[in-house]
Amino acid sequence: MSDDNKAAHLLDAAKAKINEGADRARAAGHDLASKVGNDPLENAADKAQAVKDHAKAEVHSAEADHHVDKANRD
Repeated sequence: MSDDNKAAHLLDAAKAKINEGADRARAAGHDLASKVGNDPLENAADKAQAVKDHAKAEVHSAEADHHVDKANRD
């Protein structure tokens, strides 16, 4: 059963890393949009969304680390 738990935790870690990458890609898109837009309000909204996406990426990174740690303990 321990091998099954380890595999499950590693799978969860991989999923979290994929989500982290997607969040970082979205953040980069919003960062770019905030710099090239013509409307200051839209630029500010894009910048705020980028900050939110960066925060989500950090949460997913921590989640992945947690699952790797649990896999290593199993």
